[in-house]
Order: sequence, then structure tokens, then C-alpha cells
Amino acid sequence: MSTAIDDDLWSAVGDPTRRRVLDLLLADGVGTASSLSEQLPVTRQAVAKHLGVLDRHGLVNMTPSGRERRYQVDEAQLARAVAQLSAVGAEWDARLRRIKRLAERIERSREG
Repeated sequence: MSTAIDDDLWSAVGDPTRRRVLDLLLADGVGTASSLSEQLPVTRQAVAKHLGVLDRHGLVNMTPSGRERRYQVDEAQLARAVAQLSAVGAEWDARLRRIKRLAERIERSREG
């Protein structure tokens, strides 16, 4: 596989709330912990912690704006995550094709 898997990156996007935060940021372009918490079933403090994780792993960029911090998705890092997912998917597709061929060979040998 040509794309190395970044376990920390996948740990960051593995959480459903963080994925929802990323979805909201992608839809709105930018958001704060306050604005995002209004759209999620978690507190502002919980959203801030999730944003901190996403920021540490480079999935969002933070810009101070008065008393708030404004976040937006780092599209290059998100593209890297998507490329990793595609590579893992392709690897599993190849494994499943090999398993299917093996199962078909076993079935043919039982019939013949």
C-alpha cells in the first residue's frame, strides 16, 4: 500500500462527534465551539475538547477572534485522510476477492 496509515489521524476522526463537527465545519465553512454546540447534542466545553483533538491532528485550523476561536477544516489534511481510507478500502477489496476465489476453489473441489 503506497499511502501510510496515520493511526493518530484515524483515532481523531474515529469519534462520531468529531466527524459531525467536521461535517458542520465543511457545510458552514467556519465555526466556533459555541456555534457548533448549538447544532450538536453536547456542551460547548465538549465541543471545544473535540476541536482541540482535531486541531492537534491538523484536521482543523484555529484563528483567534476576540474571545472566541474560529475553526475551519484543513482540506489538505482531510484529503490525506480520505486517501488513506481509499487505500485501506482497496486493500480490503483485494483481500475479499482472494477469499472469494479460495472459497470458489474449495466449492469446485467438493463438487468434482
